[in-house]
Order: sequence, then structure tokens, then C-alpha cells
Amino acid sequence: MHITGGCHCGYVTYEAELDPQRVAICHCTDCQKLTGSPFRVTAVVPESDLKLTGEPPKQYRKTAESGRGRLQYFCPECGSQLFVNGEGEASKIWGIRWGSIDQRMELKPQRQVWCRSSPAWLSQIGELPAREKD
Repeated sequence: MHITGGCHCGYVTYEAELDPQRVAICHCTDCQKLTGSPFRVTAVVPESDLKLTGEPPKQYRKTAESGRGRLQYFCPECGSQLFVNGEGEASKIWGIRWGSIDQRMELKPQRQVWCRSSPAWLSQIGELPAREKD
């Protein structure tokens, strides 16, 4: 599936070819801190299938709970989180942050990881009162 996307302000943009079966929810504490929410959704693509079309993102390195080095990419202007990849062999696989994808509503997560960090109330979210707009 061909996708396009970018940060909130439009400074960093990209396009990619991705397999919709490679979309996952991560409940790890790093993803919680980075998003300010209980999880993050990421689409995984080979580096060769991702093309930056706008300005380059900034990056920083974080050692994950797993002990692996992870490179986090974000817009230097608006701070939107955009990508993640690893080091060495893991640098060839990129995670694209679901919220930055223009076609995100067509991408349904296929699995969940780091569920031990998921808050207990998350399974009850469908029971909360909901409105179309606020």
C-alpha cells in the first residue's frame, strides 16, 4: 500500500510502501512517555521502502527497556514524533508513527506488544460515554 504523511506543521514529509499486516500497538513505557498516552501505533517498513520528501527530521538515541539502542525521529519545528529505527542490522527496518500517516484510517493494528505495561482500564474504554465531536 502506498502511503504519504508528515508532521503536524508539514515541515517533514514522506512517502512509503507498506504492508498493512505490519501495523502494531506498543504499550511499552517509552511509547507511553513519548506520546503521553497508553500506547503507540506503528507501521513497520524496510528502509528501502521509505522516502523522505520534505525537510529532514531530527533524531536522538534512547536505550530501550529491552537494552537495544533506538533512534527516535521527530520534526525539529513542531516536535511531532515520526519514525523509529534501531542500530546495526536493525537500522534497515523503520517504524512509521501511525498518527503521521495520511491514510491512517485504512490501517488497523494486527498485534500488540509490551502488554504488561498496558493500563488495566484500557480494556474498558469502549464503555465510556462518547461524542462525535467536542
